[in-house]
Amino acid sequence: MDRHSCVGAAVAEITGSSIATSQPLGGGDVAASYRVELDDSRTVFAKTHANPPADFFDTEARGLEWLRAADALAVPQVLGVSDDPPLLVLQWIDEAQRRPLDDEAFGAGLAALHHVGANSFGRSDRRTTGSRGLPNEPCDTWADFYATQRLLPLVQLAADSHVYHHAQLQVFESVADRLDVVGGPSEPPARLHGDLWAGNRIVDQAGVSWLIDPACHGGHREFDLAMMRLFGGFSQAVFGSYEHVAPLASGWEERVELHQLAPLLVHAIKFGGGYVGAALEAAQKYQ
Repeated sequence: MDRHSCVGAAVAEITGSSIATSQPLGGGDVAASYRVELDDSRTVFAKTHANPPADFFDTEARGLEWLRAADALAVPQVLGVSDDPPLLVLQWIDEAQRRPLDDEAFGAGLAALHHVGANSFGRSDRRTTGSRGLPNEPCDTWADFYATQRLLPLVQLAADSHVYHHAQLQVFESVADRLDVVGGPSEPPARLHGDLWAGNRIVDQAGVSWLIDPACHGGHREFDLAMMRLFGGFSQAVFGSYEHVAPLASGWEERVELHQLAPLLVHAIKFGGGYVGAALEAAQKYQ
């Protein structure tokens, strides 16, 4: 049985219905996604991967269920997950062609999600997340987590990829050593989406926002908000609503680029180009 047939059989087993049609979807840079119509008239979302790392889809499924458990924002229901073949099947969301704005509700919901919190900075299951498999060992403080589970592993990956020379890598290491000084007041771990760019928020035909494709962990809530500002796509109404519900600590504006350092480094390693200079320039502000 070829790979496509194996995936189809797994979708049928998970859903309890045979497949009527399967339509490939665009937009993913790692996995292949499909809109699957079943013979029982249901529609589901299915995602597969040619050669995933261990527990790839199970980790995503756990993250989605963790976000759903907060009951703060809409998250697709996990219908099933498989390691062989690699497969994740989710509730289908009919996305709006022209998105009605629910930005104030989304900002308030994100604040509620963060407030639910986490047991520690990191993940209790210690699963890695993201395209570079970053570690998520539980840590007692954000400074320890951001240094040992984000910045320093990314510095090593950057060194292995020859993206920066030694003196430049030392800039990032210096920031990791100074997080207690530049990171702002201590806060408890928030329940983070972990990869909250605009493409991971979809809006359905009723105007409700849904979260997809998480890289969940317990972390600093300013991290999600900084990620949202890095690539744009979120209105000021989102941030204003968030701030109204859960005001940020004084000086948060000066820490935005500090929280953007990790995703900037990831993009510098993956894509090079302008991200290399942008990450270094941001780091130099905190060394």
